[in-house]
Amino acid sequence: MATSVQKNLLERNETYRSTFNKGDLPLPPSKKYAVVTCMDARIDPAAAYGIDLGDAHVIRNAGGNARDAIRSLVISEQLLGTNEILLIKHTGCGMLTFKNEDAHAVVESQLGPEAKEELAGLDFQPFPHLEDGVKDDVEFLKSSKAIPDSVTISGWVYEVETGKVRQVV
Repeated sequence: MATSVQKNLLERNETYRSTFNKGDLPLPPSKKYAVVTCMDARIDPAAAYGIDLGDAHVIRNAGGNARDAIRSLVISEQLLGTNEILLIKHTGCGMLTFKNEDAHAVVESQLGPEAKEELAGLDFQPFPHLEDGVKDDVEFLKSSKAIPDSVTISGWVYEVETGKVRQVV
C-alpha cells in the first residue's frame, strides 16, 4: 500500500506531466554552472537562485558541503561542461548546531553499536561558523586538483528568514 508521501508524488507528478514540454532539453546544463547547496527543506534552489529547468546542476547535501559534492562536481565539469560553481550555505543550518561527537553519540543511542562501528570514521562535517564554513569550502574547491583553475568558484549565504543571498567570497 502506498504511503501518503508516495500518493502525493504520483498525484503531483500527474499534474506536472500533463503540461510538461521540456523533454528535449540537452543533457549538459545550458548556462554551464553548478550549484552546491544544502538539502534543507526551506530552500527552493530554482526559485531562490533563479534557476530554470536545464540551466544548471543543483547538488544538494547536508550543509551544502563541497567535500561531499566533489564527485558530482567532477562529473558536472569534466563530462558535462560546466565552468562555474556557486557554493551556497544558509542561515539556520542544522550543521551549525552539533559537533562530530554529538552525531556519533546519536547514532549509537538510536541505531546501536553496529551502526556506530559502521560509521566510526565518518566525519559528519559540521561547521561552527557560517561564513567560515563558506570560506573553507571555497578554499577546498580552489585548492583541489580535481577542479581546474579555469573554473570560477564563489561562496554565498542564503538567508532563510528573508530569501536574500549575499556573497561571502
